[in-house]
Amino acid sequence: MTLRRGFLTISQWAEKIENALAHPQDVGPIRNIDAGDERPFDAIFIGGGAAGRFGAAYMRAMGGRPLIIDRWPFLGGSCPHNACVPHHLFSDCAAELMLTRSFAGELWFPDLRGKIVSIKEVVDLFRKGRTGPHAVMNYQSKEQLDLEFVLNAPAHILDAGAVEAAGEIFRARALVLACGAAAAPLDAPGAHLLGVHTYASIVETLDKEPGPTIVVIGGGKTAVEYGCFFNATGRRVVMLVRNRPLDMIADGETRGYALDRMREQGVEIVEGAHIVEIIGDAEGRAARVIAETSTGRLEIETDFVFHALGERPHSDMAVETLGVEVDAKGAIVVDDALRTSIPGVYAVGDLIGAPMEMFKARKSGAFAARSIMGEAVKYRAADWPDFLHTHYEVSWLGLGEEAARARYSNVVVLKLPPDTPDGLNVGLPAGDRTMLYAMARPHMSGFQKLILDGDTRRVIGAHHVGYGAKDAFQYLNALVKRGLTIDELGDLDELFLNPTYFIQLARLRAGQRKLTSM
Repeated sequence: MTLRRGFLTISQWAEKIENALAHPQDVGPIRNIDAGDERPFDAIFIGGGAAGRFGAAYMRAMGGRPLIIDRWPFLGGSCPHNACVPHHLFSDCAAELMLTRSFAGELWFPDLRGKIVSIKEVVDLFRKGRTGPHAVMNYQSKEQLDLEFVLNAPAHILDAGAVEAAGEIFRARALVLACGAAAAPLDAPGAHLLGVHTYASIVETLDKEPGPTIVVIGGGKTAVEYGCFFNATGRRVVMLVRNRPLDMIADGETRGYALDRMREQGVEIVEGAHIVEIIGDAEGRAARVIAETSTGRLEIETDFVFHALGERPHSDMAVETLGVEVDAKGAIVVDDALRTSIPGVYAVGDLIGAPMEMFKARKSGAFAARSIMGEAVKYRAADWPDFLHTHYEVSWLGLGEEAARARYSNVVVLKLPPDTPDGLNVGLPAGDRTMLYAMARPHMSGFQKLILDGDTRRVIGAHHVGYGAKDAFQYLNALVKRGLTIDELGDLDELFLNPTYFIQLARLRAGQRKLTSM
């Protein structure tokens, strides 16, 4: 199917994508190539996810000629299809359900005590709705960004400047590997059984409502986010964690508050757990999980196991055909200009390892494009703000208090709730989505901490558990990296009730010549 001179509306794109997903061979390759442009391609982007699409768009905006090749019939990659977007949907559901269960039978809330709600209905809802973002990105890429692409066709690397797809050979002066990553496999007997899922398979293959008990293997972002959603639906959730959960949260108090609220909702967390086996029933479906823990052998009856053990980059094709250098985890090694060990070959996004985050994918794609087009660029993902979902939004940047005290001699901490024995009963911080908690369940209204170097008055860390703050961390982080002081933060104009309270707290203390904690 050739589209260059054709036009599809967003709705028509959605229909085309649905048909291609259901019958990929019948639809065949989807081509959008400008036959009238006689220039050679500056780069072929293998993969049209966040890294490839943003990289190609940036190159096109600079006057270059990129080509995207992707096996999917849509641009945007796994994020809207089975990764980031569903976990945000599930986290929205977790927050709504926690609120409803916290006020069960009170005010206008229904009584969900002892009731299990459907997981499959939410998954089915997502399946029906996910084509919309795909269609928008296809439309935007063709009609607004003027990108050339070949979709619904896997790419086969021939050499550092040539790729075969859809029966054609395409050549360019540079090759950008943007193949993404997939969930790391579970190395345990029984991992193949029905009812054993990753973040991708739950969306694609869930065919049965999970029973009353769910086992989650892992303690990182994905494991916690999905585990909290499963818990919020009313099920017993047992998290089996090899080390400790939420280890990426550097500040101990912030991590502790988030974990306390998870446990309060009923999430069972078993640290130091090693999976021995998943035992199936006569129909080949998971029936029981066996694990070794620090206190002995643990057996849990369950028909649903979710594992999130990190991601593995899709680097095999590049290694086999080009011989690119990879690290011990299979991530392609690149320099600050996103160049691999093979001249003319670049790699971006999840393919180059942690952090496997959207911001890095988009930004690395753009930096690779700039590098190919002759700019002297340097990019390493460092000092970024971060977040995850429990039943709450948890956001952080900079140093945790422990690391700050190890590095600085005069650390000042401003936080809410106050650090007193009854601080959790104060109902602060209260802001977006926490006002009912503040009035009736104050210990659930959130936690925040601002960490300062008392000598330079600079902000060196910020941490928040609640809602509505994570967007602000994108901009707060840029200010912190530029040396934001408590005085400058206190001079900002806040929106009341701002979920972070950082401006208010800064203003309350900025008048002190010698800063003290609060």
